[in-house]
Amino acid sequence: MATKSGSRYVLGAFLLFAVFVLCVASPALAQSSARPSPVEVVVPKPPTPVIIEGERVLVYELHITNFGPSSLTLTRIQVFASGSQSSPGENMGGDKLADYNGSSLSELLRPVDGASQMGESSDMASKNNPEKLDIGRRVIAFMYVNVPGDLRMSALRHRFSFDVADPSRSKGTPNDESALDGIIVPVLERSPLVLSPPFKDGVWLAGNGPSNSSVHRRSVTAIDGRAYISQRFAIDWDLVGNNGNTFHDSRERNENFWGFGQPVLAVADGEVTEVVDGIPDNAPGKLPLVTVQTIAGNHVIVRIAADTYVMFAHLKQGSIRVRLHQKIKRGAQFAQVGNSGNTTGAHLHFQVTNGNSVFAAEGIPFIFDKFRFLGFGKDFEEDHHPDLPRSRTLPADDSVIAFP
Repeated sequence: MATKSGSRYVLGAFLLFAVFVLCVASPALAQSSARPSPVEVVVPKPPTPVIIEGERVLVYELHITNFGPSSLTLTRIQVFASGSQSSPGENMGGDKLADYNGSSLSELLRPVDGASQMGESSDMASKNNPEKLDIGRRVIAFMYVNVPGDLRMSALRHRFSFDVADPSRSKGTPNDESALDGIIVPVLERSPLVLSPPFKDGVWLAGNGPSNSSVHRRSVTAIDGRAYISQRFAIDWDLVGNNGNTFHDSRERNENFWGFGQPVLAVADGEVTEVVDGIPDNAPGKLPLVTVQTIAGNHVIVRIAADTYVMFAHLKQGSIRVRLHQKIKRGAQFAQVGNSGNTTGAHLHFQVTNGNSVFAAEGIPFIFDKFRFLGFGKDFEEDHHPDLPRSRTLPADDSVIAFP
């Protein structure tokens, strides 16, 4: 379930893509040129605002498919607030929240083909021309829109611009461009889900944490007839020791990873809905052969509210203290950090979803009440780092934080 690069882990095997249709709105289409845009735009899950490192963000996806007779090139995506206090119309007007073109657009896009699997780098995706929509091709735009903290809206309006690859028309002639406007995506304004830390204390690295480029964020899984991103806000937690690293001495022993065997705590009151134990911990650095059933390793899923589930994965073999349907209290220890499943080093994979499944569910946002920000893992130094209070937010990708 996780592969390791340095001290970073990825819940990322068996990541397949599916073409499916799940419209969340009836878009009002307003073409800005005489040439229509034969494009379908699908939004699998409407965004819910989340606070990440103090910034209010809308995280969602646009599945864009070319149903036309010729190739298109997506050149621009614009996002406007709709239904806000400063937006008089639902389909036109409104505050412009984002405008993507050139490299900023390329970084959002992943084609639905083999080249986009396993969360490859933006540079590689750009080389594969993610903006080009051949006939029947689908591309996913991974949206990560920053929103002013005081702006409230009921929906987002999107405008797409395309170049038309028609050999009968040269650039600059009529109808060589096309646009699609009025794609409305509802925004689900809800009170934030506030969780307790999954650990009693310690300094922890939020590996592959919330961002628009982490492997968790880009991991689309096709299962049971549709596509999901269960890991949309997932975090791989690594304990940082007093040497400023996630392990000491030889990396060939699980016991040399600071996190191995650390207590794992319930982040809210709930009921255990899935327990898997008995999978041996891996030798560090050696990725085992895994299946869909073993990819999460030893793990526990807890239902903490209606349509709200927390998964704790890669737990230490034999450390799980709870059973199926058992009630559990916030702060109670129920397992230990391990190295089981699809992982090459001890860590805790942590995600919150709307369903009782490792993959067949959508990742939903959450926040922690408070922690201290100590810098980023890429340049963290044990004796020299910031120490800043954070409240009611998620840590950003690669943050090093201390829970109280």
